[in-house]
Amino acid sequence: MYYPWFKLDSLNGFIVLAIALFSVLILIYSWRFMKGRGQGLRYYTYIILTAASSIGVVLSNNLILLAILWGFLGLTLYLLINTAKDDVSSTAKKTLIIIGGTDALMLLGIGIIYYISGTMQIDKIRIALDGNLQFLPIAAYLCIAVACLAKAGAMPFHTWVPDCAEKAPVPVVAYLPASLDKLLGIYLLARLSLDLFILNQAINIFLMVIGAFTIIAAVMMALVQHNMKRLLGYHAVSQVGYMVLGIGTGVPIGIAGGLFHMLNNSIYKQALFLGAGNVEQKTGTTELDKLGGLSKAMPLTYISCLVASLAISGIPPFNGFVSKWMIYQGLIERLSFGKGNLILILCLAAAMCGSGLTLASFMKLLHATFLGQQPSGAKKRSGEVPWQMWLPCVVLAVICVLFGVFANQLPLKYFILPAVGGVSFIGSWYAGLSTLLIIIGLLLGIFIFKLKAIKPVIRQDASFVGAEGAELGKNRVSGTEFYNTIKELPVLKGIYAKAEKGYFDIYEQGKSLVFGIGRFFQYLHNGVLPTYLVWTLLGMIALFFVLMK
Repeated sequence: MYYPWFKLDSLNGFIVLAIALFSVLILIYSWRFMKGRGQGLRYYTYIILTAASSIGVVLSNNLILLAILWGFLGLTLYLLINTAKDDVSSTAKKTLIIIGGTDALMLLGIGIIYYISGTMQIDKIRIALDGNLQFLPIAAYLCIAVACLAKAGAMPFHTWVPDCAEKAPVPVVAYLPASLDKLLGIYLLARLSLDLFILNQAINIFLMVIGAFTIIAAVMMALVQHNMKRLLGYHAVSQVGYMVLGIGTGVPIGIAGGLFHMLNNSIYKQALFLGAGNVEQKTGTTELDKLGGLSKAMPLTYISCLVASLAISGIPPFNGFVSKWMIYQGLIERLSFGKGNLILILCLAAAMCGSGLTLASFMKLLHATFLGQQPSGAKKRSGEVPWQMWLPCVVLAVICVLFGVFANQLPLKYFILPAVGGVSFIGSWYAGLSTLLIIIGLLLGIFIFKLKAIKPVIRQDASFVGAEGAELGKNRVSGTEFYNTIKELPVLKGIYAKAEKGYFDIYEQGKSLVFGIGRFFQYLHNGVLPTYLVWTLLGMIALFFVLMK
């Protein structure tokens, strides 16, 4: 369907469906989670306006309309973060400044595009980055790409995501930073790279390096987090790296993998954040060292989080494996071009290593939250959260399974492959057969376990926890400290210390720069008349020098 201001095609059609699904699930979840929090109509108005604006952005066929709706989404994000009970004004302000600052660059890029092409209609713009006025097209692409990366949460514009994940209401985080912002940011980056511009080798490598660096740096930060929501926030950043990496390959299979991962990530990341919300609702905290033993009390939440954790880690037969496998294929196909092979090998290694580290961090999360022992003195909890809260998690977990087992029959066939032509797979992945073999293996394991259970149990004893006579409650293995030794490695110790102090936070560094300039001018304007006379004299000398020259 085509109209002058809007256009529906194979690339944005499935994103509209995803936005609608996520909006409905969040409304169901919020119905119970936000009860008694004093927001009422205002909160639901923001959610509906966000959904409508997001659909408008995706369908926009005019750059000005897209920019208006894009900027409005930054405002609704700010307003939704401020619906938290606690004081989150600093987090909301930080988010608005990072998103708003990059939106200003986006406007500059749109202006350059209009100067080059003479039109704002997206389907009539096609600019080669190797043509005449080469600097201007590259500047336009980078300006809009920066806005896309900031919206999606890629490095170095990522720092608002973990802060927002920790302090904003869980439905807000699950809806925007975890889902819609990823969809919108990566969608526009894909539209930019596939339709508006013809990329060159340098830009492709730039995107791949950004993607690979985001994967590793963010997952290393996730490993050492002690708060469940902040850990998930860093993974929301890390997964963006795979999407950018796939698009950066510039080959159909890699681009399709990046788009599929964009969709998959929104599904399992929303499930994980909503699961964290269930834990918070049940226990009043998301600090990992205060959690444990929730698998029996919250079986549906546990199973949903387990499925989503395996999916985000790229474990077959779940959906995350298929999209990552396609991105790997894109990198391998790109290697056959014979250019930049070392960079491509490093990017491939980073992507595969990132999956392993992701699995490691979710082993920590699952153990500390659901499988480990409860803290001493903790009240025993029974009963699942209300159905309005567990139902969205279960629905999303089921989609993770369906989109993995039936990847070729459902999402790839109807959503992804129509949007990216010329996709050819390297090798074969039979999801149905693999799933059947996994099920057979699980059934055999259960059968063997039952056979062993027939034998009489001779002795049962408490678990050994590392000290003679130690009390189990005081020496429990919570999982929180699983990877703390990583922070003590000589190579990483200094990096982690600087990260905790905000050295890599673009917002904190920008704030320090602005305040530093302000203090400098404040020092100059000290109210002392001789100082002003000196500066006047120096200005006159400079002016005479310029005029006489």
